[in-house]
Amino acid sequence: MMTPLQRLRAMLFSVQMYPMMLVIGLLYAPWAIFSKHGARACCKAYANWIMWTAGWMVGIRCEVRGTPPAGGALIAAKHQSFLDILMIFAALPTGRFIMKKEILRMPVIGQYARLLGCVAVDRAKRGGAIDKMVQDAEASDEEAGQLIIFAQGTRVVPGVKAPYKVGAGVLYEQLNQTCVPVAVNVGLMWPRKGITRLPGVAVIEFLEPIEPGLERKEFLNLLEQRVEAGSDALMREAGFDPAPAVAKQAG
Repeated sequence: MMTPLQRLRAMLFSVQMYPMMLVIGLLYAPWAIFSKHGARACCKAYANWIMWTAGWMVGIRCEVRGTPPAGGALIAAKHQSFLDILMIFAALPTGRFIMKKEILRMPVIGQYARLLGCVAVDRAKRGGAIDKMVQDAEASDEEAGQLIIFAQGTRVVPGVKAPYKVGAGVLYEQLNQTCVPVAVNVGLMWPRKGITRLPGVAVIEFLEPIEPGLERKEFLNLLEQRVEAGSDALMREAGFDPAPAVAKQAG
């Protein structure tokens, strides 16, 4: 539970996030329009701004563990809140996201997603969306970049288990790239909904890479094992036991 002071600080933090997105987006726009480097610099500047203000405004300290890949790779991450998006992007040299198509219509975020070469997925088209995602990923002119996919397809509340979607497996097979799993605990401090912001150490951890060549089912099983075990360990380290939440969900 948040104290009245913590709630006030969380409200102020949340209020400043969106105007600063517009301000930083406009400042970088002349460079970003003509260069992916400019678009990437803008998005990293915003991510770093949010992580910095989260530290002194609401007491969330952001920490990156493991080794982010420098070259081309598939990044398959757990997704708990907006914060893990920012932390993963800031940690990678040339990251871009697999994202739902609706985001492209959002102000500022949508325009910069296009400039970065993010791959949009129309989830309403189901099977066709997977084919289109692979085609767009393969056709992209981004060289040696890191393609980021949230393996469960949506934000998942800490401690709740959700299936791993086939999209990560299809990309792993088709792109024939090393996959780097990413574990997170950020949903404990920054939940998926609302303005609650709790002090603590928000961690993303780049785990042991999975080399290409596995069968899709074997890959997805290994990916889930590593990401879930890593995320559970980070949550326990932060003082949260995921087991009761899983039991409650199952019941």
